[in-house]
Amino acid sequence: MTVNVDPAELEKFSQLAHRWWDPASEFRPLHEINPLRLDWIDRRAPLAGRRALDVGCGGGILAEAMAARAPP
Repeated sequence: MTVNVDPAELEKFSQLAHRWWDPASEFRPLHEINPLRLDWIDRRAPLAGRRALDVGCGGGILAEAMAARAPP
């Protein structure tokens, strides 16, 4: 199996990880817009009772909100 990983990118994002979920960090705009994104998706593809796969959402912030809105 070939792995396509850049160690410098892994290190860069590892350094950001402790601030990623902090809504007061430099990622605050992402946290603030997340409810708008979630509502937009939910109006077009209702999440209740469904399973969804979110690819490239920004480190899981949207995926976590989608999962909370559509519990199993």
